[in-house]
Amino acid sequence: MMVKQNIVVFTGAGISAESGIPTFRDSNGMWNKYDAKKLASVAGFEENPQAVLEFYNARRKNLLEVQPNHAHLALAELEKIHNVTIITQNID
Repeated sequence: MMVKQNIVVFTGAGISAESGIPTFRDSNGMWNKYDAKKLASVAGFEENPQAVLEFYNARRKNLLEVQPNHAHLALAELEKIHNVTIITQNID
């Protein structure tokens, strides 16, 4: 009988980029196209909450158009046999 291991996985933006989910800070990242101060700050939200909500709603909608990649699938398989905690800075 296999003993369940406790495994911690640290991920970053790259894990989902392969699936077509844009990152924020790489050379083609979201913050090269949009002003982070207007979309990722309390002041930006206070100034224009509708713009912030539309930006993040568009990102959530994008998740309906992409598929998990090999890394996502491997982590899902690992979770079936071990106690896996995934720590990420991603929103995906």
